[in-house]
Amino acid sequence: MKLLVTSSQFLFLASGEKNGEGFWFVGIKNCDENIFEDKNLLDCHRKELLGNESAKDILFAINLNVNNLLNDLKNKNHIIVRPSIGIPFDIPLDLLENIFDFWLDIYKNQASWIICLGLLKIRKRISLTNLIKSNSLKGNTKKWALKIETLHTYTPNLLRMNKFNDPMWR
Repeated sequence: MKLLVTSSQFLFLASGEKNGEGFWFVGIKNCDENIFEDKNLLDCHRKELLGNESAKDILFAINLNVNNLLNDLKNKNHIIVRPSIGIPFDIPLDLLENIFDFWLDIYKNQASWIICLGLLKIRKRISLTNLIKSNSLKGNTKKWALKIETLHTYTPNLLRMNKFNDPMWR
């Protein structure tokens, strides 16, 4: 898929801080100055000039990937405190850069983009691991499924929440 640059937007990954709370932020701004003038943003780690629709499509995929990852961590009882805006600092920068770079790069090939976005939407509901192991996926689809699953594989060095049920007799 051609990266449209009709109405230019910057897709960016930045670190930020608001009211003493740190966060990562992936967003779209219409010029460099808007990124650097935002009082809440500290440092820009990735920045790409894209067409408006391309930037929105890639931002959607990045956000879905990150939300899937955060939901997986929550389901595995990892304590991840979500900031009021953005992505928790608990998620390492290198993982976010990999997610950003993957979706930016895959967008350049329409056939691969469609496959990967479909797999990402499936990944929202179920892990792709069983589909990969059962040989349900073939060829490029399997290759992309492995990559997408890798982008969802992160285990923090944090304590797990222990959920204990109260005894019945209380």
